Amino acid sequence: MTTPPTASTVDVPALRELLDSDDRPRLIDVRTPGEFETGHIPGSYNVPLDLLREHRAELRAHLDEQVVLVCRSGQRAGQASQALATAGLPNLRVLHGGIGAWQAAGEAVSAGRPRWDLERQVRLVAGSIVLGSVLTSTTVPRAKWLAAAIGGGLTFAALSNTCAMGMALSKLPYNRGPKCDMAAVLSALASDRS
Repeated sequence: MTTPPTASTVDVPALRELLDSDDRPRLIDVRTPGEFETGHIPGSYNVPLDLLREHRAELRAHLDEQVVLVCRSGQRAGQASQALATAGLPNLRVLHGGIGAWQAAGEAVSAGRPRWDLERQVRLVAGSIVLGSVLTSTTVPRAKWLAAAIGGGLTFAALSNTCAMGMALSKLPYNRGPKCDMAAVLSALASDRS
């Protein structure tokens, strides 16, 4: 079995140029619905990474042109590109630096209800657990092992390019935002084609 090619990246100025051209790419934002609702590139479609992985073959049938994948930083979009590449989708690109780079360049964003980014939530939860366990370890010495476990988990997350804590936090009602189902996504993709 051959390994699918990884998607190339596109920077903000190049994406702006593509969006202003007659051959506009499809923008697929793979963040959670809550993150998407907070702010997204106008004209993008929200297909959370888990949903994209599960329905990549169905998406393949609706995405035959250029596709640019967007997330917060580019990490989840890179994972989405691998999933879509295994389904045989050509012309995949990942927005380098994600929505953060887009906003930093002063580009337009459709904004909704503000929420903390998932990565910021992970830092808060991990930091709170480590701080709490270190403080607790002054009276209960075994509590230091909780801090060690969190440190080990963060190290594994960096090495494996995954984040179990982030995946768990994305399931919370605060992060789910409006429901995103594949039938609605496919319908929107099909109607925008005409």
